[in-house]
Amino acid sequence: MPVVDISEARLYAIIDADYLGGRSPAFYAEEIVAGGADIVQVRAKGRSADEIVAMGQEILEALDGAIPLIVNDYPELVAKIGAQGVHIGQEDGEASAVRAIVGPDVLIGRSTHSLEQLMAAGEEDVDYVGFGPIYATPTKPDYQPVGTHDIGEAEYSMNLPIFCIGGIKMENIKAVSEAGARRVCVVSGILQAESPAQYCRGLKQRLLSVHP
Repeated sequence: MPVVDISEARLYAIIDADYLGGRSPAFYAEEIVAGGADIVQVRAKGRSADEIVAMGQEILEALDGAIPLIVNDYPELVAKIGAQGVHIGQEDGEASAVRAIVGPDVLIGRSTHSLEQLMAAGEEDVDYVGFGPIYATPTKPDYQPVGTHDIGEAEYSMNLPIFCIGGIKMENIKAVSEAGARRVCVVSGILQAESPAQYCRGLKQRLLSVHP
């Protein structure tokens, strides 16, 4: 059983290297914590292992233990960074193989893009799932949006935390919540905001207004 319990987490933020825009990863980490996000992921597609480790460690130091840090895609880097979890996609192999790398105390999340994949993930050794993309998003250009109509069934069918992801922003988070989502993951909306902390506070306020 992982040391970190994310069952009460509601807002999952991703610090994506492609969206830094000259700001440091540490800046976003501090803002995300100040804004009340519950968990953060470091994502750096196409970067070297050394670059990912350096970025992850910078974020981890800025978080100062306030919320857990998840590494995207690279279970072998979790220990090097000192992160609390890893997030894997559909193409990243069996969760059992990932568990063998990271050990029993580390969170494992799995991306899913349909109800079928969601149900399959529920049979794996994972601690939470991502479900989406709900809306079209440049961070997942190859995936067809799943829309909001299956969110309620997804939430009803799973006993694991589900984080809806994909194109979720301030202007649509209430619609996503009203469709049944209790947890969301947000990327570009936070990273492109003038004040990421204020943006996170607004997201969480709207989310909790539907699901206190």
